[in-house]
Amino acid sequence: MTTLTETDAATERATWHEAREQALLEPHGWLTLTALHWLAARPAPLPGVPGLWWADREGVAHVRATPADEVLQGGVAVDGDASVAVAEGRSSAELSFRDTQDGHTEVVVEVIRRTGRTAVRVRDPRAAARTGFSGVPIAAYDPTWVLEVPVRWYPEPRAAVVGAAQHGLVHHVSLVGAVDLERDGESVTLQLTAGHRDGEVGLLFSDESTDVAQWRIAFAEAAPGDATLRLDLNRAVNLPYAFSEFGTCPAPVEGNHVPFAVIAGERRPVR
Repeated sequence: MTTLTETDAATERATWHEAREQALLEPHGWLTLTALHWLAARPAPLPGVPGLWWADREGVAHVRATPADEVLQGGVAVDGDASVAVAEGRSSAELSFRDTQDGHTEVVVEVIRRTGRTAVRVRDPRAAARTGFSGVPIAAYDPTWVLEVPVRWYPEPRAAVVGAAQHGLVHHVSLVGAVDLERDGESVTLQLTAGHRDGEVGLLFSDESTDVAQWRIAFAEAAPGDATLRLDLNRAVNLPYAFSEFGTCPAPVEGNHVPFAVIAGERRPVR
């Protein structure tokens, strides 16, 4: 029998997922990636992108453009050379261009730094993944996948190197603790990574489901010293790589594979 509390939780999850899908639909969001170009050491044109582009020995991205190219930096037309520096694992969306075909569409040229190399990703709001988006499949809400698990915090974050969605790339992540997941007599120890903001941790994991992306992530709120962690796998989400071949997302740390199907959270999106 479904309780009122379970109904409320399912409604909250539905509201959360609607907001999640709306965020994906933003004009320069994750559904708008149309290209990934690694920059060479000498100025060179890029397909579909005005100007000449290159990266120097320090990894700083450069573009050379004329006003006719309509390349913008912070909304101001570039006339000559412009530069953008980003740290390893980071990105910048300050460069863009106005498409001369329709005269108004602004296409973002995102500068990224990955594994010591610099690249640009094109974010075009007219991308087919965005214009044809019909939502992200998600499993029905199941309260049994809301887990209160003991957490073992590490005295200090542990540095780890993990793979990535793009072949040949790696990511440096901070491991902050571990939890044990149990289901139907099976158990697995999984490591947590530092989240994107204070008070948040992430669980990057793969599992035995056949209708999901290769790996997903679930976030949880955590305060220093908490003995347990509330892990709601109904809110496990796909990373950007699941929507586009141009994602560079980090893979789970070795050992973060759940030996059973997690029939909760987002499923594999339709491309």
